[in-house]
Amino acid sequence: MRARIYQPSKTATQSGQAKTHQWVLEFAPASPREIDPLMGWTSSADTQAQVRLKFDSREAAEDYARRHGIDAVVIRPKTRKPNVRPMGYAENFAVNRRGQWTH
Repeated sequence: MRARIYQPSKTATQSGQAKTHQWVLEFAPASPREIDPLMGWTSSADTQAQVRLKFDSREAAEDYARRHGIDAVVIRPKTRKPNVRPMGYAENFAVNRRGQWTH
């Protein structure tokens, strides 16, 4: 069984950091998906592809994989630049704004 251990990135539609602090162990698909000839749905007999395990740290995920004999690949997260200052929409109209606000 092959698996990957990674830390999810933040969603593109939200500016928050929710669900990005945990590490995820996710199994790679063992068999390709097939198209059901009657309904046209895609399906697979591989039930491990449905499993996503969440851990509080990378070490905990690696220990779990090692104990259960899972061949896991760790994907390191890309870090953000430290000078990026998160802002909210309301800060565009703040009184103490740094620059001029024009239409």
